[in-house]
Amino acid sequence: MPKRKTPELSFEAALERLESLIESMEDGETPLAELVEKFEEGANLLKSCQANLKQAELIIEKLNFDTNTLEALDPEAENE
Repeated sequence: MPKRKTPELSFEAALERLESLIESMEDGETPLAELVEKFEEGANLLKSCQANLKQAELIIEKLNFDTNTLEALDPEAENE
């Protein structure tokens, strides 16, 4: 089965779609083939949400290994 690419969605839209998929899968009325498709889409959405969260985390803070403290990430300093 070829993998379907999930269109680029905002974090909020992807999370909303993921919640909708979960609800529809839990109702017990969905045929197996459709469940598999929804599971695959959900897995792709989950990866997208996780990547967005990780990127946001990296932008917000950076661990200073010298002092073991969190610092605001300065994107300008990263490019030097």
